[in-house]
Amino acid sequence: MMDGFGEKYYRDAAMPFLNQMEQKGIYKIVPSLMPAVTNVNNMSIATSSTPDQNGITGNVFFNEEKQQEEYIEDPSLLLMPSLFEKAHNLGIKSALLSVKQKTIDVLGKYADYTLCPECVAAHENKWENAPVLSDVYTREVNYQLMNAADSLLKANPDVRLIYIHTTDYPMHMWPPENDSVKDFLSVMDHCIATLHETAPDAAILITADHGMNHKSQAWDLEKACAEKNTPVKIVISPEKDRYMKHHKGLGGSAYVYLLKSSDAASVRKTLSGLNGIDAVLTKSEAAKKYHLMPGRIGDFMVLGDINTVFGQLNGHAYEQLPDNYRSHGSTYEAQVPLFVYNAKNAPEAGYFNWNYQLAAWLFTN
Repeated sequence: MMDGFGEKYYRDAAMPFLNQMEQKGIYKIVPSLMPAVTNVNNMSIATSSTPDQNGITGNVFFNEEKQQEEYIEDPSLLLMPSLFEKAHNLGIKSALLSVKQKTIDVLGKYADYTLCPECVAAHENKWENAPVLSDVYTREVNYQLMNAADSLLKANPDVRLIYIHTTDYPMHMWPPENDSVKDFLSVMDHCIATLHETAPDAAILITADHGMNHKSQAWDLEKACAEKNTPVKIVISPEKDRYMKHHKGLGGSAYVYLLKSSDAASVRKTLSGLNGIDAVLTKSEAAKKYHLMPGRIGDFMVLGDINTVFGQLNGHAYEQLPDNYRSHGSTYEAQVPLFVYNAKNAPEAGYFNWNYQLAAWLFTN
């Protein structure tokens, strides 16, 4: 799962092995799931299910029982079995290699090997003498994860499923035409080719969780509603996670929770009147349109245009963002590449209509 790997990044970079995968295997541009953030899509890909089934509607959610925002890190919040659980039940050894501990926390229980930078520091990997990894805010940590996968394949041929989750830090830092991100993707292409050389019989499945765009403005919807005398209980940015350097917790969609249901019309009017709002959907509209679990989203889902993000701002309701700010979360980042290569028993191309279907066929026979 190549975090943030939108089509333009692929097209602008020299990636000869992925070009080969495209030509000789299955390649499509498919929708990713909304909100276009990592947890929603990573968990859906890893469970081959949509958020209304697996329960993951963001990187954070509003805990109704505790009446507070919480990061999604508790594995009990995931309501569908993962690829790792399915493999475990079949006696198949698996590995989960990720740049982010939240991925290990939610998905790692049934994996035989786990690896992430924060886990190395805390000695929490399921991997004796685990490889040393760089900081999450580097390109190099991605290469190290790929090299770790290669080493694992060579040393442990009984491992039959390896799931690699990279970081989108380079995409947050640089647009597709930038040489730094082109260099990063060229190295990643070489790493993938090396994995193929090590395990020439293995299927290689690649997709992304979202793309990435420059954003020029941000709204703090709680403050904006308060200023218009239409206060709300809380606004959740599904983008927000512990990796604030990536995006400052700002993303292209938001969940708005009302103080009382009778406020709906006035709050919707306030939200709809803000510059940069594409849509304000009710809970039922959002759940139906984007396959979301109603109990884990707000009374409204707000969608920004290609330039607009939402989140918590310091002291004010509106902020113009610098020219180098890049983020995701909106419908404008919800189209991604999908590759299926060297997969002898894979379905035909017509089967793959969403990114979460990438590996859905693996344990069906």
